[in-house]
Amino acid sequence: MSNPTLPDGLAQPLERFYQYLHSEKGLSLHTQRNYRQQLHTMAEHLATMGVKNWQQVDAGWVRQLASKGMREGMKASSIATRLSSLRSFFDFLILRGELSANPAKGVSAPRKQRPLPKNLDIDEVTQLLEVNEDDPLAIRDRAMMELMYGAGLRLAEMISINVKDINTFSGEIRVIGKGDKERKVPFAGKATEWVKKWLKVRSQFAKSEEKALFVSKLGQRISHRNVQKRMSEWGQKQSLASHVSPHKLRHSFATHMLESSSNLRAVQELLGHENISTTQIYTHLDFQHLAQAYDQAHPRAHKKKDD
Repeated sequence: MSNPTLPDGLAQPLERFYQYLHSEKGLSLHTQRNYRQQLHTMAEHLATMGVKNWQQVDAGWVRQLASKGMREGMKASSIATRLSSLRSFFDFLILRGELSANPAKGVSAPRKQRPLPKNLDIDEVTQLLEVNEDDPLAIRDRAMMELMYGAGLRLAEMISINVKDINTFSGEIRVIGKGDKERKVPFAGKATEWVKKWLKVRSQFAKSEEKALFVSKLGQRISHRNVQKRMSEWGQKQSLASHVSPHKLRHSFATHMLESSSNLRAVQELLGHENISTTQIYTHLDFQHLAQAYDQAHPRAHKKKDD
């Protein structure tokens, strides 16, 4: 039977589709219930907007259904599931000759945002980098961490640095980033100090023909996995509450640079991002910080003292 809360033009095709899922597609009861719930919710919304049948629904209506999900706080994955059920239903109507085209085909769900690692705060970074051991491998590890945090390097970028690519006098590193794009990155202070210390002991491990700046105890270019493992171990050894990873150091660099300078373009160049939108996603200034920057900088934002 059709659902009495919906016009027949919406309800009856849905009932035929549910029967089709049960008898011909053989989907699990869980999947069938999910389809039914998603489609009924969308049909109810269309009915309240005056839509009488599925032939009235075009891409604009489908986009409105997706937008409604976003306004209700649905996750991107849930909206994608909702649109997928709608596309399957319209494909069924096309198969039965009740529609000529699928209006949901060209409508995409919002992109899932990649969860970014929580950055270390400045005190945590200081705690992590208080490594003053004389062991050559400890010197190497601190030099790597200082360089990743001091220059905002990607893990792959740091590993690929050769000795000839780094100039401790001018404070410059030649880096090959994503897409084999070359850029020069500045570094200074503690990063310079510890890279110099590492260069003094590097020959204890590096084979004579090895070009890599950072090598393992086997004398070869250090691996991604080795760096990740060593940084995680240093986080534990230095009693940090949160897990330490190379990407978290890069993320911390970006966050702290942006909070200090508010210069999004400069941070974009330092990170080697092609699009500034990537930098905006990568960093996460809280609104209060932005509001304070606005109040201080915008000529029309200042209140008169006698207000």
